[in-house]
Amino acid sequence: MKKISSIVVAIVIIIGGYIGYKIFGPTVKAPEQKYIYIKTGSTYESVKQQLLDKNVINNGGIFEKVANLLNYPKLVKAGRYQIKDGISLFNLVKMLRSGNQAAVNLVINKLRIKEDLAAKISANFEIDSVTVIQFLNNADSLKKYDLDSNTVMTAIIPNTYSIFWNTSISKIFKKLFTEQEKFWTSERKQKAKGIGLTPKEAYTMASIVEEETNKEEDKVKIASVYLNRIETGMKLEADPTVKFAIKDFKLNRIMHKHLSYPSTYNTYQHKGLPPGPICTPSSKTIDAVLNAPQTNYIFFVAKPNFSGLSDFASTYQEHLGYAKKYQVWIDSLLKAKASKENGKQLDY
Repeated sequence: MKKISSIVVAIVIIIGGYIGYKIFGPTVKAPEQKYIYIKTGSTYESVKQQLLDKNVINNGGIFEKVANLLNYPKLVKAGRYQIKDGISLFNLVKMLRSGNQAAVNLVINKLRIKEDLAAKISANFEIDSVTVIQFLNNADSLKKYDLDSNTVMTAIIPNTYSIFWNTSISKIFKKLFTEQEKFWTSERKQKAKGIGLTPKEAYTMASIVEEETNKEEDKVKIASVYLNRIETGMKLEADPTVKFAIKDFKLNRIMHKHLSYPSTYNTYQHKGLPPGPICTPSSKTIDAVLNAPQTNYIFFVAKPNFSGLSDFASTYQEHLGYAKKYQVWIDSLLKAKASKENGKQLDY
């Protein structure tokens, strides 16, 4: 009898140990992409099935028991959850029940159009690009931020933003706008006022400078050129605004036929700044505009070399001299290229 009792106790201990291991042991496996995504409105059953399909858990019955014990079926929360290899089933359910999700690092660099922002957000968050575009074009959505469909992108300062995956577009935009407000310190606002621009206008000018060059040493000079053109009543005649108007960002050279393209963004056709930015400039470029030196520069053209820098001129005559040197250089490059290609054809 004692022997039978001992066997029963041993069996109970073994079964208890097995169940305990399944619940508290390192039995959970990380999915291939390290995360699971629980969509808004998901049911408990759909969550359990996803965990089984991704081999995060291998026993639906034990998961069910732990889930019921912790009342998880009634507390399903949407989100992006990082599943670490080797955590326990108990800790997995606790994490899901508490909504302890992993934030998304939204990295924003240079974007040109609202559709670019919508695509980036939809690729990283639960919401789709159509919903984002509708928000960015909705006057009622933007009114409280003192923005419209043209100026809306001035709320975007390129940076990395930590945001939860299931956050709504209105809350995402509010976070972006709040960070933009922090960027515009009283000192920066005062500098913008000092050059005769509002923060939105300074941002818009910075977007043009951003598209003109990636050379930091030239940005302040180019900004001074455009400020001088505004002050003297000239049109900006900025080639990047034509690209933006046409929405052809692969154009390498702006030809005469492009200059008459009808758009409020075409600064060859309209005086002053365009109604909104043509890209999201870096904070460095915005500061380059705010710190633009006082110069007499009115013109600039690329240097006749591969430096990426420009020659700046105060008079049209001086500018023509620089432009001619650049054209001679370009022509020589094209001739050399044509000669090389002809040589290849002859060899063939």
